[in-house]
Amino acid sequence: MFVGPTLPRSDPQLAAPDVRVWPPAGHGDLFDSAIRGEDTVVVIDGVYHQAPALRHKEILAAMGRGVRVIGAASIGALRAAELGPYGMLGVGRVYSAYASGEIDGDDEVAVGQTPDGEWDALTWPVVNLRHVLGLARSAAVLNGGRAARLLAALRAVYYPQRTTAAVQSVCRRQGETEFARWLAEQRKQDRHFGDLKRADALAAIDIALGGRASQAAARTAPAVWETTYFRRWSNAFARTCVDGLDLSTEDRLVYQQVFDPAFHTTWAAYLEHRSLHPADCGPGLPLAERLAQVTGNDLPADRVFHPAIDLRNEATVALLLAGETEMDRQAVARYADALARERQSRPGFSTAAVRDDVTRRLLLRVWQCPEERFDAEASARGLVHGVRAVETAKRLIPGLLDEMAETTERTEVACGGC
Repeated sequence: MFVGPTLPRSDPQLAAPDVRVWPPAGHGDLFDSAIRGEDTVVVIDGVYHQAPALRHKEILAAMGRGVRVIGAASIGALRAAELGPYGMLGVGRVYSAYASGEIDGDDEVAVGQTPDGEWDALTWPVVNLRHVLGLARSAAVLNGGRAARLLAALRAVYYPQRTTAAVQSVCRRQGETEFARWLAEQRKQDRHFGDLKRADALAAIDIALGGRASQAAARTAPAVWETTYFRRWSNAFARTCVDGLDLSTEDRLVYQQVFDPAFHTTWAAYLEHRSLHPADCGPGLPLAERLAQVTGNDLPADRVFHPAIDLRNEATVALLLAGETEMDRQAVARYADALARERQSRPGFSTAAVRDDVTRRLLLRVWQCPEERFDAEASARGLVHGVRAVETAKRLIPGLLDEMAETTERTEVACGGC
């Protein structure tokens, strides 16, 4: 279950033995290998302001491999309304409001959250305010016109600032002190009064634990979600634990492409494999025969064929990392740490900030190839061309520069002692 401000971790309903609690869902979380086919995932809360949000195609892909996905209360309700036709199950009144078109903005469920990792809500979401105003109308505390004006005034407050104090202040400015007193009294008697999101989240837990989610629709066809962007995301989030190291599979591959002097042979073997076993399940052909059909053998295969790489495929990973050593994996970990240090020490830093000319010069040095052979060398290593090689290798530059600096320092120390 992905949950945060809607239900705090201390909530007793989350202590059921079959419930595993994760922080609010973000981009990449459903790629986690711990989520397996036939599991049930409940999406309640998610990040979207401070980090990339959970993408629709990630949910479709999870359902495509047999995971049952339920959405409720917050971003889960919004995604369920959008993906209901594809098999995602929506639960609760917030979901129903999204599905019916009564509400349509993600600001309806947004709340400010504590920065301490506990994910507690600090502010009121619009859906809860709308629900409370409806209860006030039923109790004859407000009439329809006054409730509508008050909702508009409350909604005008930016969501991270819509605290209980701010709500009371707006009520006073609107002359609705009776409503403010009534709401304070209701909250005093029941601190969860009017919390529609909480009620929906608890209903989703009940459905998940009761097994009623098993009636989800048939699995979504890969054609719906297997796009270029999705493959890029899935590769970026692929990870493996080996030699006690938790490593990005993509980082391991890029390290081999850059530093393994024999990777030309590895890439040629991968092209042969893909020619014999096409991803579209079409007829397999020896690479030389396929190349002759396309070019007449006047170009090398790596300059003609650029198949997409799926790092979720174990056979693909085994082929591409066939030459990897334990020392390589340790280097990958060091390079990842160097990149992480760079990001921590320079807020806003990304690999895009690494200079193209520096990266190109270092690649030429590592590959020991002349400038005019740069594109050909990149292609032979599965990097398509020089521009792509530069962009791909930028993640390694902080680590490479660290190693070069250490080597220079050791050399200077050694020479100084001669």
